[in-house]
Amino acid sequence: MDSHLTQIHRPSPNFGPRHPLLGRDLPDLVVLHYTGMISAKAALARLCDPRSLVSAHYLIDEDGTLYGLVAEDHRAWHAGKSCWEGISDVNSRSIGIELVNPGHGFGYRPFPTPQIDRLIALLHDIRQRHPIADWHLLGHSDVAPARKIDPGERFPWALLARHGLGLFPEIKALGSACNISVTDLQYDLMAFGYDLDPNGLYDHKTMQIVRAAQRHFTPDHITGVAQPALVAFLKALCYAKAQQGKVTDEQEFP
Repeated sequence: MDSHLTQIHRPSPNFGPRHPLLGRDLPDLVVLHYTGMISAKAALARLCDPRSLVSAHYLIDEDGTLYGLVAEDHRAWHAGKSCWEGISDVNSRSIGIELVNPGHGFGYRPFPTPQIDRLIALLHDIRQRHPIADWHLLGHSDVAPARKIDPGERFPWALLARHGLGLFPEIKALGSACNISVTDLQYDLMAFGYDLDPNGLYDHKTMQIVRAAQRHFTPDHITGVAQPALVAFLKALCYAKAQQGKVTDEQEFP
């Protein structure tokens, strides 16, 4: 069953069957994108062009108009080469939502209130049908940090969290966050879900993933160098994920 929210149906031919993943009720992720094109019309044309081999389940225009492109039970082609929690077939486990925005290539700008309001409504609606945990609401740059930077540093993750969508913990004190080894930083990034094998080296891949995490959680500081605020965020995120996961397990397996 798909969303009953008012929407314009623009079926895309670019989809396939979801590939089953052992022990997972799919879809269990939502991946947010920006279109990075000059208009909604251009984005819809590309997402519905069989030659493009790209699509998403939904597109939301800047005025809040919702378009349905691919049914939720199908595998849309939006994430590309990506990985989360060690699973590289992100398309099979996710719902992809495109937000109309010119992006960094055409004049990146804030996401308008009507667009975000409709996104919030859609996410709550999706959660009525699918087990989307707070730590499974992600940006394209989270699952593909080497290739993508969308939805970008202007996306209001904190606002979504205030509406009960996603993890964005309040950091009141940095404490010992200033003192962390590279290995511990890498383990925290991996524990949250980023595609990283800890090796103790602050290498190019680590820097790319740190930059993706900064774009999501500390958007005023996107350097690739983990500052104390990001380290504190990661500790809080891993703790929240563990605690919420424990509650979910207890609910499912009393």
